[in-house]
Amino acid sequence: MDIDLLLPELRSIEKRREQDLEEARLIQSVMLPSQPLRTENVLISHEFQPAAAVGGDYLDYFTLTDGTVGLYIGDVSGKGLPAAMYAALGVGTLRGIHKTGQSPSRVLSVLNQRLTLRGIPSRYTALQYALMDPVTGEMRVASAGMPGPLLLRGKETRALKMAGIPPGLFPGVSYEEYSFFLEPGDSVLFFTDGLPDARNAANNDFEVERIAELCRKHAGDSPLDLLGHLFGAIQEFTTDCLQFDDMTAAALHFIGIS
Repeated sequence: MDIDLLLPELRSIEKRREQDLEEARLIQSVMLPSQPLRTENVLISHEFQPAAAVGGDYLDYFTLTDGTVGLYIGDVSGKGLPAAMYAALGVGTLRGIHKTGQSPSRVLSVLNQRLTLRGIPSRYTALQYALMDPVTGEMRVASAGMPGPLLLRGKETRALKMAGIPPGLFPGVSYEEYSFFLEPGDSVLFFTDGLPDARNAANNDFEVERIAELCRKHAGDSPLDLLGHLFGAIQEFTTDCLQFDDMTAAALHFIGIS
C-alpha cells in the first residue's frame, strides 16, 4: 500500500490523540486548586508539574464547615494517561469522604476500602491527608507511601517520617495518625517523590536533604516564594535532563492568632 495514501489518516489519528490529551489535561487542571488558600491565619500554595501532558499526582486543600483546614496530596502508580485516570478516581472518591469531617486515619481507611473494591491490577495510590485546627495549630496527618512531610521552624527543618501501605493494594488496612502542634511562623511542606527523585546528568538524585537545606535557606518565605525557589533549584539541578516523574508540592504556613 502506498504510504502517501495513509499519511492523511495517520495525521488525523495523531491530531485526535493530541486533542484527547489536551482535553485530559484540562480535566486534570480543574481537579487542582485554582488559587492559594488564604484564611485569617493559614496560607497554602502549591506547584504541579506533570512529566507528560497529564500525570498521576494530585492534591487539594480546603476549609471544612467547622473552620478546619484540610489538605491531601497523592501519587498514583504509573505514568501518563492511565495514571491520570486512576488519579481522577482517587480524587472523586476522596471528595466524597473528606467532606464528612472524618479523621485523617479514617479517611485513608475508607479510601482503601473503596479502591480495593474497585481493584485495578497494578494500580494504587500513595497519599497523605492532613487536618489542621487554625486556632490551636494542631495538625493531624495520616500517611501511606509518601515522603516527608517537612516541618519548617525558623532555620530548623525536620522530616516527619510516616509509614503506611498505599490505598488500593490490600483490603482491611488501618492507618496510624500523627499529631503535632504548629507554632506561629511554622510551615509544613508536603511533596511527592518526584522532587527528591529528580535526577541530573551525573545520575544523582536531588534527595530530601537538598529540599530541607533549601527550606532552611529560605526560612520565612511565603509558601508561594518557597515553592518557586524549590522548583527553580530542581530545574537548575537537572538542567537539560528529561523529567521522568510528576512533581507536586504544597506549602502550608501558620500565621497564628494575633
